[in-house]
Amino acid sequence: MRILFQEVQENQTITVYDTNELYGEKGSFRVLEFANEAIQGAMDLNDPERIVFEYPRAIIHLMQCIDRAFEDVFVIGQGIGAIPGHFSGKRFKVAEINETVVQLSRRYFGYNLDNIEIGDGRQILLQEAQQAYDYIILDAFTEQGTPPQLISREFFELSRDKLDSDGSLIMNLFGKGENDKLIQAIHTTLSQVYAYTHTFLLPSGKSSDIKNMIMIGSSLPIQFQGRHMAGFKEVELSSGYIITD
Repeated sequence: MRILFQEVQENQTITVYDTNELYGEKGSFRVLEFANEAIQGAMDLNDPERIVFEYPRAIIHLMQCIDRAFEDVFVIGQGIGAIPGHFSGKRFKVAEINETVVQLSRRYFGYNLDNIEIGDGRQILLQEAQQAYDYIILDAFTEQGTPPQLISREFFELSRDKLDSDGSLIMNLFGKGENDKLIQAIHTTLSQVYAYTHTFLLPSGKSSDIKNMIMIGSSLPIQFQGRHMAGFKEVELSSGYIITD
């Protein structure tokens, strides 16, 4: 591993490094990582256009399958900018609270779009016009997980107001799977606001492992093809509590 950048901010270490192996795959990779080995994004240096991780590939499929003609997307959480970079011909607005992450995405991962606003994603979304977006994508994490103000009923109501009539909210989440009480609560809360919801899980070894999950809410039925979900499997969740501000 060769470290290219490392900085401690508010007790969180941000690192960019090159490595010859990533999750067992040999090659040449550049990685953006937060504390506790929380990888925020990775680029294949031998094929920079390749989407390395499963979750952005699955989200890209959902976006193309639900509304191939979409134009306007609001994203909370920049990372390395894999999804906006993939759809460079569409109109994206990205909210990122950490200016260092934006600088790193440009310097080390080749992100060159002028569509990022620094600040709190919920507050920036609040200022947007009603029914302005086809999709809202939530991909924001701290060391403690997804910020609670981004998974509350009030936030989901805000997102619904900013989406057009057939728009969708897509969230990248992490949890222990079907029996995770917080994941159940997020889904139950989302179901209070959106008529149609789906949750997908990327299987891993042990039932206690933290797993990558995608949750989507829409006012209209949600179309997808399971074979194109990059290994994510749809799961049914039990009812949970309602999350409020």
